[in-house]
Amino acid sequence: MDIGHKLRTIRKQRGLSQRELAARAGLTNGTISLIEKNRTSPSVASLKSLLDAIPISMAEFFSTLEESQAPKVFYKAEEFTEIAPVSEGQVSLRQLGNAEHHALQVLHETYPAGADTGPELLSHNGEEAGIVVRGSIEVTVDGNVAVLNVGDGYLFDSRLPHRFRNLDDAVCVIVSACTPPSF
Repeated sequence: MDIGHKLRTIRKQRGLSQRELAARAGLTNGTISLIEKNRTSPSVASLKSLLDAIPISMAEFFSTLEESQAPKVFYKAEEFTEIAPVSEGQVSLRQLGNAEHHALQVLHETYPAGADTGPELLSHNGEEAGIVVRGSIEVTVDGNVAVLNVGDGYLFDSRLPHRFRNLDDAVCVIVSACTPPSF
């Protein structure tokens, strides 16, 4: 997916200049320009800040329409929607279905060695929960820090500032859910 082009298109549709979007999101105009030209990939937290400033949810930004008349029930792995910028060494957040049509958002999260959601803490409406299915992850929620291993999980109010970091040398995989879909 061409994240830069999509961001630029949505920004222009909403009548926002790069400077205005940068000011709303707490980023520099230069950063917006680099992202829109696909010369840099934003962290998950930076992209969330940008989309919140537009405003548009990550689910809507990355959504693929469920076009069939009957609701889609089953999804192959390749049908998941990537809702985080994908580049070498960055977090991958793959969404099951189109969260815009459901009350629950389910993600397959992959954190390569050393990857994290970014230095800015995330915060959004809802609750989220997850279970580590491979590797380990450091989770920070409202100043509390824990390292979770395979089989461990988390459940918290997503309005609390939070961050995920893989401090290990191995890939970490988490299956998570958020309600309502807001990420």
